[in-house]
Amino acid sequence: MRVNFYATLRTAVGQKTVELSLPDGSSAQALAHEIARRWPALADRVVDAEGGISRRVHFMLGGRNIRWLPEGAATKLAATDVIDVFPPTAGG
Repeated sequence: MRVNFYATLRTAVGQKTVELSLPDGSSAQALAHEIARRWPALADRVVDAEGGISRRVHFMLGGRNIRWLPEGAATKLAATDVIDVFPPTAGG
């Protein structure tokens, strides 16, 4: 699957887009753990203390935040999916 990183996450990864191989049907949470494994500097930003997807990052699938999809972090992903990963943003 293709994973696009934005803002400070892109800096930590060293590029905007990476291709990751996870088995079809892997969860979004499994993707977070794979990102943490490959880029240890991002581990505490993508995985929380309980092993879930951290609130310090937003995983977007089809323009929708995975956190708000019916299955949340358990959302199943396919090899053809494109995931956008953003740090939290604030503004005013």
